[in-house]
Amino acid sequence: MLAKLRIIPLGGCGEIGKNMTVIEYDDEIIVIHTDIMFPENYMLGVDSIIPDYKYLLDKLDNIKAVLITHGHEDHIGAIAHVMRDVDAPVYATPLTAGLIEVKLRQGGLHSEVELVPIQAGDKFHIGQNFTIEPFHVAHSIPDCVGFGITTPAGLIVHTGDYKFDHTPADGWPPDFAKLSEFSERGVLALLADSTNADRPGWTKSEKTIEKGFDELFRNAQGRIIIASFASLISRIQQVADMAEKYGRYLAITGRSMRDNVKMARRLGYLNIDDSILVDISDIADLPAHRIVIMATGSQGEPSAVMGRLARGRHNRLQIQEGDTVVFSAHAIPGNEELVYRTINQLYRRGANVLYEPIANVHVSGHASQEEMKLMINLVRPRFLIPVHGELRHLTQHAAIARQLGIPEENIAIIENGTPLELTQDELVVCPRMKGGYIFVDGASVGEIDWSVLRDRDKLAQGGFFFAVLSLNGDGRMLGEPDIVSRGFLDPVEGREIIEGAKDTIERVVNQHRDTGGGKLSKKIEDALGRYLYAETGRRPLVQAVIK
Repeated sequence: MLAKLRIIPLGGCGEIGKNMTVIEYDDEIIVIHTDIMFPENYMLGVDSIIPDYKYLLDKLDNIKAVLITHGHEDHIGAIAHVMRDVDAPVYATPLTAGLIEVKLRQGGLHSEVELVPIQAGDKFHIGQNFTIEPFHVAHSIPDCVGFGITTPAGLIVHTGDYKFDHTPADGWPPDFAKLSEFSERGVLALLADSTNADRPGWTKSEKTIEKGFDELFRNAQGRIIIASFASLISRIQQVADMAEKYGRYLAITGRSMRDNVKMARRLGYLNIDDSILVDISDIADLPAHRIVIMATGSQGEPSAVMGRLARGRHNRLQIQEGDTVVFSAHAIPGNEELVYRTINQLYRRGANVLYEPIANVHVSGHASQEEMKLMINLVRPRFLIPVHGELRHLTQHAAIARQLGIPEENIAIIENGTPLELTQDELVVCPRMKGGYIFVDGASVGEIDWSVLRDRDKLAQGGFFFAVLSLNGDGRMLGEPDIVSRGFLDPVEGREIIEGAKDTIERVVNQHRDTGGGKLSKKIEDALGRYLYAETGRRPLVQAVIK
C-alpha cells in the first residue's frame, strides 16, 4: 500500500480569510497560501489575524515550497510573517509575485525570500513527491491560477478563488480544457472554494460593472472617490478607463494602492496613460468634475484613507458637498458594522455614497452554486474537500456535491487543524489538532492572546479601578490607599463609593495581615470586585498593588 497523503487546513476552513493549507507526503511538505483575516469587533486593538502554523515549526526543513494562487490580501497578507520562519521558495504568477514583493519589501524580507515566477500552463516538480500544474481561473484580479498537484497517492486539484466568468475584465476566461484533462486522468481530491455556496445561480461577470461605472461617471457632478482593495488591479484599470473616457484626472491615494499600481504598471498589468495621473496633493487646483480618486479603506479600516475621510482626519483630503463616494468591494463577513458606520459618517459629511446593495459597483469574484456544480462535474473527483468558507458554506457545498452523486463518506467537512489522510481508496478524518489565532497588534505578532483581549474587553465595558497601598513591617497600612479609576466612576460623584472601597481594603488587610503579598493582593482585588459590583452593578478591571 502506498504511504498516506496528508492534507491539513491551518486556516480558511470554518472562517472567511486566513487561508493556509498544508499538503504532506512522506517527509515533504508544500504550503498553499499565507493569508490574513480581519479581526472581529470584539478583538480590540488587533490589526489582523494570521494562521496558527505551529504545526510547521518543527518541520521547517521539510517545507519544499509555498504556492500562491493570486494576489489578494486575504491570500498573501501573512507572507512576510510566515517567511520569517519558512526557508522555501514562493511560487506565483508574475502579478501575484509583484504583489508579494511589495509585501516582502514592507516587511524587510525582499532579499531573503526566493520568488519563483510561474505561468498558467507550466509544469514543474517540487521535491520527490509533487508535480505542480498551475491552470488559469477567472476571479476579480488578473493572473489567478488553481493548482493540479500530482502526488504518489493521486492527483489533487485546488481551485483557489474562482468563478466561471466568460467575459472577465482581463479578457482571459477560465481553462475549461485543463479541468477536463484532469478529469480524464482521474482526480483523487478536489479542494474547492466555498465562499458563495449559499448563493443560487451564477455569479455576474466582471464586465457588468462597466455599465454601472459608465452611468456613475456620466452622471456625477462633483468628485468621484472610489474605495477598493489595493490589490484589485482589474478594478483600478476599469476606473482608469472610465476616467480617460470622461475626461477626468485620476489620483491614487493610500500607500499600499500606490505601491501596487506602480508595480502593476511596470509589469504591464495596468495600462494607464501618464497624462491622466495626478498626485493627490495637486487635485485642489483642478475642477471637481474633472477628478476621480482611488483610495484604500473599502472595509472601513480606521487607519485607511476612507476611514480617515469619514472622520475628517485625512491630512490632504476632505469630503466636499457633492462628492460621490463608491465602495467597490463586498464587506468581508465580520466587517459589516465597520463598513456601514463609515458609510453613515460619509453621508453625514455631505457625500453621496454608492455601495453594492444599492448600485452596480461591485460583483463577487467567487463561484455561486451553479458554478460549483459545473466545477465538480468537470473535475469529477473521488473525494471533495470544501475549503475557503465558514462552516455554513462548507456544509452547503457538501450538500451540492451530494446532489451530484458524490457519496457522503467521500466528502470531508473539516475545520482548521483537522488532518485528512488519503490513499487511492480511502479518506480518513483524523482528530483535530490544538491551534488557534495568531494576533498581529502593531509590531507584535503572537505576543498577545485571548487573556489580553479579555482584559481589553473588560476595560472597554467597565473601565478600571486601581488601588495602591503601603504596609509597614507588621502588615498594617501606612495611611490611606491611593485610588485611580478611569472609565468607571466620576471622581466627584463617586466619592462615597471610593471611601467604601478604602474601608474594604483596610478590612481585608486587617483580616489577612499574615498573608503573603501576592495572595493579599488577590484577596483585596476579589473583595473590591464584590463591593463595586454590589454598589454599581458593574465589573471594572480591578488591580491592587502593595508597596
